[in-house]
Amino acid sequence: MAATTILVVDDQDELRLLISLSLQTLGRIVEAGNAEQALALFAAERPDVVMLDIWLGPGASGLDVCAQLRQDPANAGVKIVLLSACGQQSDVAAGMAAGADLYIVKPFSPMELIGAVASLLAKLPESSA
Repeated sequence: MAATTILVVDDQDELRLLISLSLQTLGRIVEAGNAEQALALFAAERPDVVMLDIWLGPGASGLDVCAQLRQDPANAGVKIVLLSACGQQSDVAAGMAAGADLYIVKPFSPMELIGAVASLLAKLPESSA
C-alpha cells in the first residue's frame, strides 16, 4: 500500500506546523497556506486526508474549499477534517453540510488530532492509497 498523504491547510504558519508535526507519523504531509494553494496542491498530490481550517484569510474559506472538493465525485473517498475556533452547533452543521467527514473545534490537543485522523484513515479502502 502506498504512503498516506495528508494535506494541511491553515493560514497561520505556527498552527500549520503544529498540525503537520502532530500528524507526520500517519503519513506524508503537504502544506498550503490559503484556498488557492490548497486546491492546486490537492490536484497535484491527490491526498487521502485534507485538514482544512475554516478561516483562511482573504479569499475563499475552508467551507468553500470543502464544498468545491465534494462537487467532484472522484473525491468521494477523500476524508476532509474541518478545523475551527467556532464550535456552535450551527457552525458544525454548516461544516458537515459542506461535506466534511469530521469537524474539530480549536483549541485541540495533538493527541486528539492524531486519534481523529487515525480513525478516519482506518476507514479508507486499501486500494485508495
